[in-house]
Amino acid sequence: MNIYIGNLGPGITTDILKAMFVEFGEVESCKIISDRRSGRSKGFGFVEMPSNSEADQAIKNLNGKFIEGQNIKVNHADPGGKKKKQRSRRRRF
Repeated sequence: MNIYIGNLGPGITTDILKAMFVEFGEVESCKIISDRRSGRSKGFGFVEMPSNSEADQAIKNLNGKFIEGQNIKVNHADPGGKKKKQRSRRRRF
């Protein structure tokens, strides 16, 4: 299961992120998204865990946890990427 982690402080590394999740089970992969130009963290990342039950347990326990001065957000990653915009049904003239 792919897990989204948001509101990460700039000091959070992939090693720190992985250590947080490995407490709940096996971690297949761990990635913090960074800006291409500056190389600085964009404040979010993804963790892949093969076991859905372990991933659910990690989400339940880590969502809202205070780490490095910030409450992190942890939930299931949206498999479709960006959410689709809803089309307006109003007619425009």
